[in-house]
Amino acid sequence: MKELFVILRRFVPPYKKFLALNILFNILAAFLTLFSFALIIPILEMLFKIKEAGYHYMPLGSASLKDVAFNNFYYYTQESIVRFGPISTLALLAAALVLMTALKTGATYLGSYFIIPLRSGIVRDLRNYVYDKITTLPISFFTSERKGDVMARMSGDVAEIENSIMASLDMFFKNPVMIIVCLVMMIAISWQLTVFVFVLLPLAGTVMGRVGKRLKRTSLEGQNQWGVLMSNIEETLGGLRVIKAFNAESKVRRRFHDENQVFYRLSNRVARRQSLAHPMSELLGTAAIAIILWFGGSLILSGYSSMNAASFIYYMVIFYSIINPAKELSKAMYSIQKGLASMERVDKILGAVNPIADPSGRQPLSVPEASACGICLDGVSFSYEGSGGTEVLSDIDLDIPAGSTVALVGQSGSGKSTLADLLPRFYDPTAGRVTIGGRDLRDLRVADLRSLMGCVNQEAILFNDTIFNNITFGVESATLEEVEDAARIANAHDFIMATEHGYETPIGDRGCRLSGGQRQRLSIARAVLKNPPVLILDEATSALDSESEVLVQQALERLMKNRTTLVIAHRLSTIRNADLICVLHQGRIVERGTHEQLLSPDARGYYRRLVEMQAL
Repeated sequence: MKELFVILRRFVPPYKKFLALNILFNILAAFLTLFSFALIIPILEMLFKIKEAGYHYMPLGSASLKDVAFNNFYYYTQESIVRFGPISTLALLAAALVLMTALKTGATYLGSYFIIPLRSGIVRDLRNYVYDKITTLPISFFTSERKGDVMARMSGDVAEIENSIMASLDMFFKNPVMIIVCLVMMIAISWQLTVFVFVLLPLAGTVMGRVGKRLKRTSLEGQNQWGVLMSNIEETLGGLRVIKAFNAESKVRRRFHDENQVFYRLSNRVARRQSLAHPMSELLGTAAIAIILWFGGSLILSGYSSMNAASFIYYMVIFYSIINPAKELSKAMYSIQKGLASMERVDKILGAVNPIADPSGRQPLSVPEASACGICLDGVSFSYEGSGGTEVLSDIDLDIPAGSTVALVGQSGSGKSTLADLLPRFYDPTAGRVTIGGRDLRDLRVADLRSLMGCVNQEAILFNDTIFNNITFGVESATLEEVEDAARIANAHDFIMATEHGYETPIGDRGCRLSGGQRQRLSIARAVLKNPPVLILDEATSALDSESEVLVQQALERLMKNRTTLVIAHRLSTIRNADLICVLHQGRIVERGTHEQLLSPDARGYYRRLVEMQAL
């Protein structure tokens, strides 16, 4: 339950006005329930002549407020019977009962009316909080988590938490109010019988609590399996072309059906235990009523209680009014247990620590000027598992002077992309340091550092939006003229103007309405518009046909002018003019020099072998 209180403490304060109104109307509804049922007593006692004593009007102050209220109520009922007759009085009391019930249901509705903004607001804030957290987490977090499972936590788990929050709000602020008010009245009617009730109800609560704990364990398994299903769906949609190309439809269907069968069994277990709440509470409630009927009747028949039959019936009506809130409490416990299981999964996101943080305890350094954005890697080593893990990079020393172009080449898995990921601090080195303009990257604000850099990757990452919004992504207040200039530099303006709506043309999911070369030129235009002093090109032309490669390479050459550029390339023809080429092998720089130097007879031959392999 501690996690639930953490949620409420964190998210309820902005909505305390709604919570106060909800509590107010819940209290009002509880008192109106008591007063409406109180009309049963005079109906039984006076109309059916159970109580025939005469009553006289009592002014305020002549006795306690309770005695005056009860006496005068009976007095006016007595006068009504004398003046209008018992049938008319019965009609008046019935009308009063309807009026009181209307007021009670109105108060109940208003209680629900004011709790709805609180419930919806908490869920909205929680979903925003999870999404904001996701955007701040490092890339390393998502290398160990399935994307589909993260989506499941934001959708299914947050929805389950919503149900849990609603149940908990009722449990804390609605049902207890009704139960407490009714118990106070029950004590006033017969304290002996109420003491017996206090002993009886906790026994039922203990039974429900034990079943609820087992439900939480099963719910956690079910939510984890739901995440597996979501991951499976996400992978299937993302790899549909490959699945169809390899005739693997039956394979992925079989895998999904197996995982869905596991979820089916877990869902059955959860639903069966949750559906046990109502019949179990019904059975326990009926058993409690039967025992209280026996015990209360025994007190009256033996003369140990001052209650008469009418008061006892009123007592039982009040007790029965507790049964429904008690049932809701038991159902809420089940819902809360499911919500807590979901909260454990969401907490994996909310509780994740981002090691890529701004410098703490001191003033961050200002970013260097564009002309001084030289980059230096000094004794850099890196492992995805941290210190002691398998090193992907080992003892890298590399100097990239401001305004120069340095290329990284090597076999797949040699560490090229990992090295590039250290520059914008997607990861931090496990040993050594990386500097820009002589300043350690860890001494700069992350946002300031990344504002200096532009990236063009092998896969152009575009969004389901217009061409204009994709080019201006991350750049505030860009004008159409600036966007067009960037597109011309990227060799993209002509094909953009040939589309139906020009720069306002939607490009579809991940740019599916564009060719590979067009998508890449849009990503280059985005980098041109940002105008960063440092540029990272990660195999930006490797996935293109020859014609598209020429257009993209021209755009890249324009983009690279007067910038500090790190190029990762498989096609060695694109890096002939680089100021320095570094050959990586098994995480180490084994050769470095210009294209001509690396092909000289004195070179060690790694680069030469790569050139010869591509020449075949």
